[in-house]
Amino acid sequence: MADQGQKAPDFDLETDSGDRVKLSRLKGNPVVVYFYPKDDTSGCTKEAQAFTELGAEFAATGTRVIGISPDTVESHAKFRSKYDLGIDLAADPERKAIEGYGVWIEKSMYGRKYMGVDRSTFLIDAKGQIARVWRKVKVPGHAEEVLAAVKALGG
Repeated sequence: MADQGQKAPDFDLETDSGDRVKLSRLKGNPVVVYFYPKDDTSGCTKEAQAFTELGAEFAATGTRVIGISPDTVESHAKFRSKYDLGIDLAADPERKAIEGYGVWIEKSMYGRKYMGVDRSTFLIDAKGQIARVWRKVKVPGHAEEVLAAVKALGG
């Protein structure tokens, strides 16, 4: 499980635009990596929209925001287009990054247990270390809290 103070686990994933994003190539600037369960569901949509709305402020600090879910590149592309999202969406259908960060967990809904993504956010500093972790994220106000943490980091 990835935790504060540790070196961030590297990943190399395809994005909704067909490009690849490799975390280790982004050193030198802060990176926000947020994991979410599924494209085009209410909480995930609100979270992506909140990060998009603050996109210019994240960009002003030199911070890149990357959303990761187990959905496909095609699903991400539709999600981005439908809501005019301005953040990178990385596809992790094999769950390599999801499991590397320890966010693939047993969940329960209506008494049924299943495996899924624990909505979590990781702020990675310019040196590639995890500066802050948010687990079991509640969407309202979360993107603003992450932006405040980026600014506190000096990003």
